[in-house]
Amino acid sequence: MYPSYGNAVPHAGNKSVEATIRELVQDFCTAFNTGNYDQCARIFAPDGFLMPPSRDAVQGIKPIERTLQQLADLGYGDVRMETTRVDVSTEIAVEMGKYTASIRLENGATVVDRGKYLTSWHRLGAWRIMATCWSTNLPRIADLESDRQPPDSAESTEGNQPNSQKSA
Repeated sequence: MYPSYGNAVPHAGNKSVEATIRELVQDFCTAFNTGNYDQCARIFAPDGFLMPPSRDAVQGIKPIERTLQQLADLGYGDVRMETTRVDVSTEIAVEMGKYTASIRLENGATVVDRGKYLTSWHRLGAWRIMATCWSTNLPRIADLESDRQPPDSAESTEGNQPNSQKSA
């Protein structure tokens, strides 16, 4: 079944667990925004998972640290997270929240990403992330590209060209 980790930390009420998780989330944001990816990774359990969108999941402290560094190298920064709900059951908690992050594009422009996240926590003497994933609320880039086409040109040429196709 599940390994027993003993009672190294006394069980506190859910409010105390929620406050602890909120504090850890803010510690994660501060560490990421200051380039301390090793500190971010240490908030994870040794066998924890980071599951970024459009990328493979990674497991373990060092792979998580490397992936966070790669995300920063891709332009991610100014990460802000807000816990909106925490459900607790003894040694496990599930956190839901929303985030914003700025993404510096290659052309120097900055896009603000907004979305939601889900994190599974496990008390291993201290609360640690077992798995986390997030998804953006922004439209896909392909959708943005199709929206850039002037509306008149799409409507006026659609029926006039026999082989014209709409993108999905």
